Amino acid sequence: MRQDGRVILSIPSPPVNGWQLGPFFLHIYALCLIAGIVAAWMIGNRRWQARGGTAEQFETIVLVAIPIGIIGARIYHVLTHLGDYFGPGIDPWSSLRIWEGGIAIYGAIGFGALGAWFMCRRSGVRFSSLADSLAPGIAVGQALGRFGNWFNQELYGLPTNLPWGLEIDPAHRVAGYEQYSTFHPTFAYEAIWNLLVAVTLLWADRRFRLGRGKVFALYVALYGFGRFFTEGIRLDFSYDTFGPIRFNQAVAALICLVGVGLLVWLVRNKPGREASVLLVQPDDAAPVEPDDAAPVEPDEAAVEPGEAVPVEPDKAVPVEERASAAVPAATESREAPVPPDDDR
Repeated sequence: MRQDGRVILSIPSPPVNGWQLGPFFLHIYALCLIAGIVAAWMIGNRRWQARGGTAEQFETIVLVAIPIGIIGARIYHVLTHLGDYFGPGIDPWSSLRIWEGGIAIYGAIGFGALGAWFMCRRSGVRFSSLADSLAPGIAVGQALGRFGNWFNQELYGLPTNLPWGLEIDPAHRVAGYEQYSTFHPTFAYEAIWNLLVAVTLLWADRRFRLGRGKVFALYVALYGFGRFFTEGIRLDFSYDTFGPIRFNQAVAALICLVGVGLLVWLVRNKPGREASVLLVQPDDAAPVEPDDAAPVEPDEAAVEPGEAVPVEPDKAVPVEERASAAVPAATESREAPVPPDDDR
């Protein structure tokens, strides 16, 4: 929609992307990521407790998974952008300066999942239960985090004349596209898609009582599906391609297929939802050792001759009944035959 060479309706980009606070620069992108982490935490914690877990278990696991996920996000980004950090005239230590920007959600989810799995094993809870609890919150957190790309004027798509085209300042336009002013707002596409994924996960979980990892598998499939298309229209440089497909687009397709395959396998082989988030159920506990066994009431039949039989106060036998019962017993004892000498 152009009129006299101008777009008459578009989405403006923010004029600032952060604030200088003394020697530090506070990036709005970082605030968006923090907001996403908080949202994922709150939603995941509530769902975890609804499945029978405790807030202490959740905090213990997630507080370890988050920093591991951040490290993984940086590692993945550096490995897929080696030319930006290693080469003639480039300081290789810049690969460690994460505050300068450069993280990837694939690495965050992958490494964060490994950290969560390790902590789940140590805490004695099911990783699949935690993953199912976190999946909708992760999708919401990703939606919030994508607004950081809007403030940075980055990761936008192909040029477009659509009324929701995103205005990009000349200083932030990709080389070869300087003559265009509006582009596809891929940050908005992915944010909207992630919110739809979160709603779908919540609905499916409630409607079909999904468990044993099926909610997380559905999240992986849906997220990979949407990411495949947004990656297909992005303009940022990709070092690796598979023909016309960008590296991250190929990864998104692979993630989608893995999610679909995992979901189908879980539905067929692990139907329903787990009864408990604990790895070891109370019925599966180890047998009680003899020293810890409960006291057993004495069995009169097992008492040796001549030993007194303890009688509980409420089960005391009247004296008359004991006397009458003792007479036949004594008679039977006198009438018992004496064994021969060779049997003694």
